[in-house]
Amino acid sequence: MTVVVVGGGLAGARTVEHLRGGGYEGRLVLLAQEPELPYERPPLSKGYLQGQEPREHSRVHDESWYAAHDVELRLGVTAAELDLGARDVVDATGARHGFEHLVLATGSQPRPLDVPGAALDGVVTLRTLDDSDRLRAAIDRARRVVVVGGGWIGLEVAAAARTAGREVAVVVRGALPLDRVLGPETAPLFADMHREHGVDLRLRADVAEVVPDGSGSRAGGVVLADGTLLEADLVVAAVGAAPRTALAERAGLAVQDGVVVDQHLRSSVPHVLAVGDVARAHHPFYGTHLRVEHWDNAQHQPATAAATILGRDEPYTRLPYFYTDQHDLGMEYVGWTGHDGRGYDDVVVRGDVGAREVVVLWLRAGRVVAGMNVNVWDVNDDIRALVERRVTVDRAALADASVPLGELGR
Repeated sequence: MTVVVVGGGLAGARTVEHLRGGGYEGRLVLLAQEPELPYERPPLSKGYLQGQEPREHSRVHDESWYAAHDVELRLGVTAAELDLGARDVVDATGARHGFEHLVLATGSQPRPLDVPGAALDGVVTLRTLDDSDRLRAAIDRARRVVVVGGGWIGLEVAAAARTAGREVAVVVRGALPLDRVLGPETAPLFADMHREHGVDLRLRADVAEVVPDGSGSRAGGVVLADGTLLEADLVVAAVGAAPRTALAERAGLAVQDGVVVDQHLRSSVPHVLAVGDVARAHHPFYGTHLRVEHWDNAQHQPATAAATILGRDEPYTRLPYFYTDQHDLGMEYVGWTGHDGRGYDDVVVRGDVGAREVVVLWLRAGRVVAGMNVNVWDVNDDIRALVERRVTVDRAALADASVPLGELGR
């Protein structure tokens, strides 16, 4: 029996790890498009980007681990086609890699900035280790940085650039950065924090074009839809990511904002599975399909994929989780507030908002559906338990920081 895993990120590396750890003794092939050992991506916009962490710290395993666990790691190999009839992955050289089970861990890719001038030198995206190297070098050379996009990656890059002493503006299409994720009640906390650190937030703004500098070949600034010119010698496009589904689509797998998979991570062809950013998985807790573009999903879904291949009934039920570090703010979030981010009817805040030491809880019909802890630690498991219990909790007790979260909802 042979299992082929396509994708050299965290999800791919954890899949082969869990297969071996779960007792799989067959042939195991990991195809990684990049020449790098499989690595994790959060450091690329955090510690590694700021020069605080060495390159090797991002690696999931060192090189010797793959040999010791009899994993055929093929670096720099691009999967070009899936021949599902023959059960082969065809790489860019035409070589075929046969499989009994295939796991797609192809991840996602940055969405391009679709405006005139976006192809100028000095307009960059962030996805790979090499991207992070180039971005760090560009920040070192830059005087003014414009970040287009007010999501997690954009704000983390803005924080890194400000920490490096650069002038930074962030262009946000919505009313606030992170408004869709955190809602109008909580998003101001992040907006205020960035303003206090000197970031120029341009809200309800769209980029109309990137204009060149005097050389004509490099970015010199961005023009907003209202005609405002923001000068910049570095423009970071952080306008979201798209799942890398081209292989799956050409092979005829069901695709809808990701490879559609069941709670066991099986695609519309049962011997083909998908994990991580590319997987739009049915979540039994919510009764719908979710695609979660965060580290935690890539970290934990592979255990379910391995169990499925090994014939075990272990559906993926872990609640969505993500975290961020920006300036002096550290945050964890667990739960889900609906596809539109508005599946709640109440917000409870406990702690000191001014000091940014706070827990925020989102409720629907008196039940906690999501929670966020900001610079308050060792409570995320308690928040997760509150969500999972689905019980009505006294609002006054939720708001009282003297009442331990672990005692609520029992």
